[in-house]
Amino acid sequence: MGGLSVITLREGADAERVRRALVGLGMWVSPLRAHGDEASRQLLVHEYSAAVDPDRLLAIEGVASVGESASAHPRLDAQAPVVEVSGHRIGAGEPTTWMAGPCSVEAEHQIGALAARLAGLGIHFLRGGAFKPRTSPYAFAGHGHEALRWLRRAADAHGLKVVTEAMDGEEAGAVAEVADLVQVGSRNMHNYTLLRAVGRTGRPVLLKRGMAATVEEWLQAAEHCLVHGAPSVVLCERGIRSFDSCTRNVLDLGAVALLANVYHLPVIVDPSHGVGRRDLVAPLARAALAAGAAGILVETHDDPGSALSDGPQALLPEDLSALVGRG
Repeated sequence: MGGLSVITLREGADAERVRRALVGLGMWVSPLRAHGDEASRQLLVHEYSAAVDPDRLLAIEGVASVGESASAHPRLDAQAPVVEVSGHRIGAGEPTTWMAGPCSVEAEHQIGALAARLAGLGIHFLRGGAFKPRTSPYAFAGHGHEALRWLRRAADAHGLKVVTEAMDGEEAGAVAEVADLVQVGSRNMHNYTLLRAVGRTGRPVLLKRGMAATVEEWLQAAEHCLVHGAPSVVLCERGIRSFDSCTRNVLDLGAVALLANVYHLPVIVDPSHGVGRRDLVAPLARAALAAGAAGILVETHDDPGSALSDGPQALLPEDLSALVGRG
């Protein structure tokens, strides 16, 4: 079990003894603050507690019943721990899934040459933005539909799958025609109109966590995609905002461990956006895999100094080769 729940004690049970037993199982417990005789015999288990099978709780002397709150994401809870995307399996027990490519698809020859190199490294998915959400209205925002065609041709020429982002409902269909895995970016995790549109394409979804989103909000966003037709959702941790500016974001590996080991969901980690600097990408990628990540999504560029977006965090192909070899 996990999440908010209420444990009711038997008449005459030693509440302190039950509390100690629950804490010993890794649970955060407090008395239920409510009126009435029944409430005085109830303990509240908080949502950040360890997941424990209800049968183990019922076996504790003095526990009469365990009541769990209804899940807000039953379809996601029912999703298998391994999902299939165009024949490629992502999830627990499967080999690491590697996704790599430039932040933006800059030119046909660029993405074609890079795809050839990535295929030789054992990369599974070619990533690259055709439509780019940029903070500045003056920054390069992608080549749009033309870049989608370049991306698909490059991937097909070298036996790769495609993951790329849809930014609004109108372009979701066009992206789904090209992508094996449709990405919803961090800025759009709360864009429910887009989540519905992406779900209706019938493609699997790579859902990036919003930069200020709780895990529960992230899971409910995934539920939106599933309710509207997505066959599966792969979650992508890419860092959340913090008060500390020493890295671009804070990569939340605690959430990765929770989702992979407790919720048994496939999680991809994007360390490039997590820290925003290439020298920290490899160690964080390895840490993510140790935490239970099913795969890694990294930005890669042949010449990061001339990249039209996010050059400082892009790995050179030779650095990526070393990472894949050790991952």
